[in-house]
Amino acid sequence: MGAALLSFSSFPALAADTPETGLLTAYANLDLAAADGPRSWLDDGGTGKGRFGNPHGDGLRVRPYVTEAGLVLQPDFGWSLSGLVSVIAQHDQDKAVDVSEAYLRWRPLPLGNVRLNVRAGIFWPQVSLEHGGGEWPVRETITPSAINSWIGEEVKVGGVEATFSTIIAGNRLSLTAAGFELNDTAGTLLTFRGWALHDEKATLFGFQPLPFMNDFMRGAQAGATRPMIDLDHHVGWYAKLSWAPPGPFELQYFHYDNRGDPEAVDAGQQWGWRTRFDHLGATLDLDAKTRLTTQAIDGTTIMGFPMGAEGRRWIDMRYRSVFLLATRQVMMGSAAGSVSGRIETFDTRNHGSEVLSDDNETGWAATAAARWSLLRHATLFAEALHIDSRREARLREGIAPRQHENILRLSLRLRGIVGD
Repeated sequence: MGAALLSFSSFPALAADTPETGLLTAYANLDLAAADGPRSWLDDGGTGKGRFGNPHGDGLRVRPYVTEAGLVLQPDFGWSLSGLVSVIAQHDQDKAVDVSEAYLRWRPLPLGNVRLNVRAGIFWPQVSLEHGGGEWPVRETITPSAINSWIGEEVKVGGVEATFSTIIAGNRLSLTAAGFELNDTAGTLLTFRGWALHDEKATLFGFQPLPFMNDFMRGAQAGATRPMIDLDHHVGWYAKLSWAPPGPFELQYFHYDNRGDPEAVDAGQQWGWRTRFDHLGATLDLDAKTRLTTQAIDGTTIMGFPMGAEGRRWIDMRYRSVFLLATRQVMMGSAAGSVSGRIETFDTRNHGSEVLSDDNETGWAATAAARWSLLRHATLFAEALHIDSRREARLREGIAPRQHENILRLSLRLRGIVGD
């Protein structure tokens, strides 16, 4: 349910609150990107944190891209039952076309003051306060925060989720609980690559590239990770509690545990990871046009067998990140739009027997963005992103541990209902 429970009309609703249309939507994102950073992690496992980089190291490299295109079908079956199926093609996606989300939704009539919303299938958990809509786009910027970039790339699940919501003495409360599988490798990218800021999304059958690992892990771990796979048949779970008191404020707490077996491995060297995190998110509307959004995450992930007298797993990592986003709705001539600024920090700390402090990471990023609604079916975004990170593991490739990256993007989002 999230922050939209008390949203002013000028702010778009979150995906969980967007009603199904029963129609087929087609969309495409056309980008012009300029980047001066190192080779992107999406480019055969480079060391860059952004979606784009310049492997030649000669200043800004400017190129056009079709970053994403897809179809979203939202059928209405009647009797409170609907669905969503999203297929997607992305620049740098290893499959030409793949499934993004596919689920059934049941919304029965309210029972007194209590509403129920059930999803079953493949979907993202209700964590991000930056995404919303059938194709799960970022609403006010092009690039999501490091937190929600990771949610998008490694925390998609296959399962059943139920949300109960009600109003008590003017307070809007919602409780979400879910059981899931297909998420055993969550933590792989975050450990070997670290945090990143990008709008690439995990798909049902896709793989994501990993960077150059240490000698031990190169013999144990595949060079690419599959975000949606089940290795141990353990059912993970998550729960979320949202509270919106009278007034322009909303707070949510989210706990996630995939209950992965850190010793599970398949023939392709895809490993199970026991990944857990706690998350806090909040929105505050300063007035009808200005919103502050913040999210913070603190978690751990472990993988491999116990080693030595202390019985430490091969990988035992703690990860943390926090961001603050300010958005102001504005009129740009006759076009409605917004301007946004975001600041964030992130780090990881390793205490395993085989992945040690050289894979630790610290960093921060700053983003400035603007959005213009040009036409009914076209929205233009502009964004400047700066990322500063330090990771000693880059020395394995003869690269300086500290990297500065600048990415400038113009993105035209085209979206229309087929047959409209």
